[in-house]
Amino acid sequence: MVYVTLFFSALVSATLFPMGSEALLVYDIEQGHPLVWLVAIATFGNTLGAVINYWLGLGGEVLLEEKGLINPIKFAKFNRWFAKYGGWSLLLSWMPFIGDLFTFAAGIAKYSFWKFLLLVAIAKLGRYLVLAWAWITI
Repeated sequence: MVYVTLFFSALVSATLFPMGSEALLVYDIEQGHPLVWLVAIATFGNTLGAVINYWLGLGGEVLLEEKGLINPIKFAKFNRWFAKYGGWSLLLSWMPFIGDLFTFAAGIAKYSFWKFLLLVAIAKLGRYLVLAWAWITI
C-alpha cells in the first residue's frame, strides 16, 4: 500500500492539480522502506503525471483555438521557440507549477513524445534522487 499511495501522490502532483509528493517520500524513507523502490515508484508516477499534462496539451490547442484564445501569429512564434528551446525547458519539469506548465506546453507544441519522455524522466528522477540523498545525509 505504501508504494500505491506514493505512486498516486506523485502522479497527481505532476498534473495541473496543486499537490506535492515530497513529504510522503521523506516519510516513507523514514519508515525504512527500500530507497531504490521509493525513488523508482515516485519517478514513474511523477513522469506519468507529466505525460497526462502532455496529452492534455495535445488537445489544448484545438480548445484554445475554438475559444479564440490563440493568436495564430503568436502561436507560430511559440512553436518555433519551443522547437528551439523547449526540450531544455523540460529539464525544469521537476519544479512545482512551472514544470507542469512546461509539460502542458510541450503537448500544445506537439514536441516529440519520446524526447519529451526522456527529458522529463531525467528531470523527475534527478529531483527524487537529490531529495532522497539530502534526506538520508542529514
